[in-house]
Parts: sequence; C-alpha cells; structure tokens
Amino acid sequence: MKIKAISAIMIHVPDWKEGLAWYEKAFPEAKRISYPEFSFECLEINGIQIEIVNADEKVGIGSFGVAVDWEVECFDNALKHLVELGATLYREPMKIEYGKKMCKLKDPFGNLIGLRGK
Repeated sequence: MKIKAISAIMIHVPDWKEGLAWYEKAFPEAKRISYPEFSFECLEINGIQIEIVNADEKVGIGSFGVAVDWEVECFDNALKHLVELGATLYREPMKIEYGKKMCKLKDPFGNLIGLRGK
C-alpha cells in the first residue's frame, strides 16, 4: 500500500449543517464544496476535505479520539479567532520544536482542534 496524502478529515457533530457553518467561520479561507448527487457539502482547504457529518451510534462526539493539528501562520491570532467563535482551550499552549507553539481546543460540539505555529 502506498499512501499519497491525507484526503479528508471527518468531524462528527450533532447537526452537520450547524457544524459546517461553525467550521466555515473557523476556517474562513476554506472553500465550500457541494456534491448534489450525494446531497453532501463539505469544506476544502489545501487539498484536504473537512467533512462535517452527523454523529451516530458508531462514531460519537468528543475529545477521546484523533485530533488534527493545523499549522497556522500566527498562533496567537488563530487561537484568539477560534476562542471568539466559541472554542474552549483544552490543553494549554506549550513550546515545541522550531520555536513553535501548540495547543488543543474543543469546538462547540466537543471535538478537538490542534493548532501549531509561531
């Protein structure tokens, strides 16, 4: 098996339309993509689809699973932006390699978002 790249990140929320609207504000540079033949919409950023889907009995909501870390140009600005949208700090910022910082936030639905940057 040869891995080419990450193609999509699925984020499970109680209501996908509400979740999509929040993530569209959280990542304003993302482009909304519509697949009418599947009655499906998602966001795309840097070639990766952010797929906001309804949670169900197989995949729930919460901070007990995988968390994606996003590389940002300005860590402090990105952190402030997400907090202003209703995300809450989950793991305090810490210093990491190459003079960067990282932290984890919870989105309003209970899922984790990681930030990394200077």
